[in-house]
Amino acid sequence: MPNTADILVETLIAWDVDVIFGLPGDGINGIMEGLRTRQDKIRFIQVRHEESAAFMACAYAKWTGKLGVCLATSGPGGTHLLTGLYDAKLDQAPVLAITGMQFHDLIETFTQQDVDLTRAFNDVAVFNVQVSDAAHMESVAGLACRSALAARGVAHISVASDVQEMSTGEAERSQRNRPGHSPNQWFEGSKRPDEAEIEKAAAILNDASKVAILAGRGALKARAELEMTADLLAAPIAKALLGKAVLPDDHSHATGGIGILGTLPSQEIMEECDALLIIGSTFPYIEYYPKKGQARCVQIDHDAQRIGLRCPVEAGLVGDAAVTLQLLNQKLQRKQDRDFLLKARQSMERWRMMMAEAEARDDIPLKPQRIVKAFGNRMPQDAVLVADSGQNTELAARHIDMKAGQAFAVSGTLASMACGLPYAIAAGIAFPGRPIFAVVGDGGLAMQLGEFSTAVRYKIPLTLLVIKNGRLNQIAWEQMMFLGNPEFACDLQPIDFAMAAEAMGGIGYSVSRPEEIEGVLDAAQNAEGPVIIEAVVDAYEPMMPPRMPGLYRKNMRNALPETKGKREIEANLSQEPLKTMMG
Repeated sequence: MPNTADILVETLIAWDVDVIFGLPGDGINGIMEGLRTRQDKIRFIQVRHEESAAFMACAYAKWTGKLGVCLATSGPGGTHLLTGLYDAKLDQAPVLAITGMQFHDLIETFTQQDVDLTRAFNDVAVFNVQVSDAAHMESVAGLACRSALAARGVAHISVASDVQEMSTGEAERSQRNRPGHSPNQWFEGSKRPDEAEIEKAAAILNDASKVAILAGRGALKARAELEMTADLLAAPIAKALLGKAVLPDDHSHATGGIGILGTLPSQEIMEECDALLIIGSTFPYIEYYPKKGQARCVQIDHDAQRIGLRCPVEAGLVGDAAVTLQLLNQKLQRKQDRDFLLKARQSMERWRMMMAEAEARDDIPLKPQRIVKAFGNRMPQDAVLVADSGQNTELAARHIDMKAGQAFAVSGTLASMACGLPYAIAAGIAFPGRPIFAVVGDGGLAMQLGEFSTAVRYKIPLTLLVIKNGRLNQIAWEQMMFLGNPEFACDLQPIDFAMAAEAMGGIGYSVSRPEEIEGVLDAAQNAEGPVIIEAVVDAYEPMMPPRMPGLYRKNMRNALPETKGKREIEANLSQEPLKTMMG
């Protein structure tokens, strides 16, 4: 007779799960045996830390649209998953977390690793259950998969170590619990929005003279429909960070990113539009949206709960982005006045020239823009790009142009450091054969540096660029800009990342001068196996919003006199384009 662990693993296979990310432990020995005996049907990817397993499951779900699954042992194994699971929750990625527990009859007796993981996961999970026996697992395993997919969130199953090995014959099945009553399938709801809302949205957009579009990750599978909408409305398109790959960055309607990591043209269209169409995004920084009363807003989202989160919405279209845009496009009138779009294009030309100036500087210390631009230029048409959280995110967002056919992902709403390397490994598992590129910071990479050995183990075709400035640069600038305080406690003890890569069986290079860049990138491109390129860059290169608000300028002036590297910072701020962005 199958035991509880067998039922769980067979259910996952029935739900088309083909990979699980995790780390073995004695609290999940029964589940590990279920995976061992089914290696031909389901693959186990061993990580070095459970947080990485959750990040990988989240990223895998983002890359593929399928259910991501992570597995951890009892106690600390389970609690280590939480950061990656919150990443999935906030970015709406379907993930199933499976955890072990201590023996069922020792729960809440202060035994070893006695952590009530169902209680710990209450906030992060849309479905959260402690399994009592094999008959219970028959009922809940498929329901957990269905719940994660239907709610685009986290489901959690926790199983005591001895319960994992109990057979169906040992289960105390109730009379009402008939075997097989819960089928391993789910039924997706309607993808069509309300017809009256479509009419209302079309009227708003047709009546407006300056329509701006904000596109996020929810628009990734609606590119053709989005292009038609933008053409009909003569609308420039700003891209939230998670939507960076929605359109190529050189697209005639694209104005690049939005927010503190974004472009000045994107900020300008938000300041000047009289209507805003939001597609598949809940970009969280409200200060970058149109001011109250300035623009009428239409929003498309698959989740009704997310309509109107950031600005007042007059028409809310709840449905799939591609289906909704197809219906909306039928009712839109092509605008004859294209001046708003033309102005945005001209602004983008000026912005690109400004960025090109920053990317061409031959200064020593090496400017991070220079190496990041050159790195992005080496990405082939089918490349996958990952960024971590920090100044490296801004550098990737502004200085790497996405092309058609390329993919991008990052920890979005959670914005967690240490996500970059796990995301890159998950991309290599999700897309066998595609080249994987990652831009990370020295702070974030140090947190999960051991996972580079996981990339080596699974032969991930990874080229990872680490921006080594020896400090938590984004935090330092936020301390100065947001509150006017001198930066404090942001310096980092240096790590030789190139040497670390070699020590883990990979390949490491280091670059610190502009004339070294092309040679190092040539060598990395021709190398076999995962590569780390350590770029030693200017520690005092500012991280700037596209246009510095007056309060930020005032705070900077207050903070600079007591800030380490004052002279170097002032010299950097006097250079274009930073001088222009300072205002």
